[in-house]
Amino acid sequence: MLADTHCHLYMDAFSDDLPAVLDRAVEAGVGHIFLPALNLGSLPGMRALEHPDIRFYPMAGVHPTEINDGVRAGADELAEACAAPDVVAVGETGLDYHWDTDHKAAQQRSLRMHCEVARACGKPVVLHNRDSTDDLLDIIGEEQDGSLTGIWHCFNGSVEEGRRALDLGLHLGIGGVFTFKNAGVDLTVSQLPLERMVLETDAPYLSPEPCRGERNEPAFVRHTAERLAQVKETDLGEVARRTTATALELFGLQV
Repeated sequence: MLADTHCHLYMDAFSDDLPAVLDRAVEAGVGHIFLPALNLGSLPGMRALEHPDIRFYPMAGVHPTEINDGVRAGADELAEACAAPDVVAVGETGLDYHWDTDHKAAQQRSLRMHCEVARACGKPVVLHNRDSTDDLLDIIGEEQDGSLTGIWHCFNGSVEEGRRALDLGLHLGIGGVFTFKNAGVDLTVSQLPLERMVLETDAPYLSPEPCRGERNEPAFVRHTAERLAQVKETDLGEVARRTTATALELFGLQV
């Protein structure tokens, strides 16, 4: 059984054909879908999702590009949302310097707040990173007290950056970019430990090969799993077993 650890199924991109999307996910072997928030208003949409053969797991947080748009959450408000029994992680949070760098300070404050809440509630933090690797890892290093866990979502760093993230207690989210030809992420991933990796789609974004250019959906995580099996010179069943077990353990769920 496959786990998609990063999927925005509650977005409008799926409003027209959600039942079919979920059925295709089941056909592809997906049984667990983890739902990172864009903001705290994302939670009702997550909680409305249902399918008899899929378990859904909400997260609570404020995406860094939402910070750019003026969205904020207070520490108490975030802590209350993350303390809910059905919320399995804090995020997504992180840093994004791609679009502009005018909001660096606000994004960094938000990231630190999310880390504080994650430590307090004992849940992992899910990290967005775009053009901000050094600052992101520096902040995680400063916030790490030995209890902070989490995922570098959409990992696309170097071997050295990956190893630094692992040393800081993070796991690596392996998604569509890993499958892109000439991106080089597959070569990096080949040198990092499978036992610290989880699979993801980031649907509706970043579809893997051979679906690049299409709307991403949970079923496509199978393409990433198949490519990871090739890179790690093992079989799909082993990749599915190990990445799903890692995800369930990381999120504090029964393995």
